[in-house]
Amino acid sequence: MIESLPDANLQQLAGIGLALLLGLLVGIQRGWSLRNETAGSRFAGVRTFALFGLAGGIAGATGSQSPAIAAIVAGAAAVLTLIGYAKTARAPEQLSGTSSLAALITLGCGYLAASGRSEMATVVAVAMTLVLALRTELHRWVSGLSDIEVGAIVRFALIALAILPLLPDQRFGPYDAWNPRQLWLVVVFVSGFSFLGYIAAKRFGASRGTLVMAATGAMVSSTAVTAALAMRVRDGEESEAMAIAGIGAASAVMLIRAIILTLFLAPAAMPAFGWLAAPAALVSGGAMFWALRSRRKESAANRPVELKNPFRLAPAIGLMLLVMVLTVAARWMMAMVGERGLALVIALSGLADVDSAIITVGSLPPGLLEGQIATIVIIAPVLANTLFKGATALAIAGLRKGWKLALPLVLSVAASLAVLPTLLV
Repeated sequence: MIESLPDANLQQLAGIGLALLLGLLVGIQRGWSLRNETAGSRFAGVRTFALFGLAGGIAGATGSQSPAIAAIVAGAAAVLTLIGYAKTARAPEQLSGTSSLAALITLGCGYLAASGRSEMATVVAVAMTLVLALRTELHRWVSGLSDIEVGAIVRFALIALAILPLLPDQRFGPYDAWNPRQLWLVVVFVSGFSFLGYIAAKRFGASRGTLVMAATGAMVSSTAVTAALAMRVRDGEESEAMAIAGIGAASAVMLIRAIILTLFLAPAAMPAFGWLAAPAALVSGGAMFWALRSRRKESAANRPVELKNPFRLAPAIGLMLLVMVLTVAARWMMAMVGERGLALVIALSGLADVDSAIITVGSLPPGLLEGQIATIVIIAPVLANTLFKGATALAIAGLRKGWKLALPLVLSVAASLAVLPTLLV
């Protein structure tokens, strides 16, 4: 019988079914959360939330053909929500709009699910359920925030959620080298990882927090991680040993990620690329373990690291300006040497983004780069990016402190270059 239904009816039934399931999902969380409440004092439970989702699904399924029916169903459900909130709000100890607002959002998710936007409905419902389930953790986290941390969250939200989407995603400037949105991402990453390191240090302690931030942040940008750690060392908020460990961890993660990307996107360069990148990754990992061991041997009498301002915008903007200069230089070099200097061009383009350089090589026509040439063309941006991170650490932390941060990066490049002659024989 179901097979005989038109496709449109099947899609509507599937949407209504999804709406019911999403309402049930929210209802399970709310029912469990309010399981200890007195009987009859709850605004809604598992069944009611499931029916809110179903009501939204009916409204969404009938909205295009019978807008009046859809409006009546959705409006009636919304009115019931308001009545339930008004009733529960009479008791001061139960004054909370969470369940009522969750019911309205569940109604909206049901409408989206049955009106052809099932992905959006699912994402919203799951995200809401997650927020509801994290009630205790969120309250504990908020109660532990200071004025400085709240201000840092607001400023980061401004640059990441307000400014970034407004910037144009198009190129301009000399040689069309600058993309405002991509450049501002440098500021977002550096300031964001600085903030993440601050939060991780408070949550896991200085040592584990730094490694957590470095390892996870390197999956996005090891350069931004290096800049954030250099800022913390410069301001006395991070020990040099832990910063070296974090930079070593970030560099090792970047190199391993580059090997995996090359394996899938530019297999012509493997296994030679892995042979060249592995020594650099081993040196970076070795620097991390050496720094951690040195950290453990530090005297207990040393002054503990003091956590200060978690948000710094000026150094992040400075790094963005440096990237702008290097990008123009890379474009100028491209215009000067053309395809004859392909390796040099890709190396320069990989100063700030290794992944884009690997993707560029992987997208070249088959046969253009093979064997050793492909390997050298890909390893060049990886090593150039590693040296760039060392220069970034020097520029931010200063020569007296920065050379210690840059040394493991330079040594990792030297380790790869030492292996290079074996491939050229």
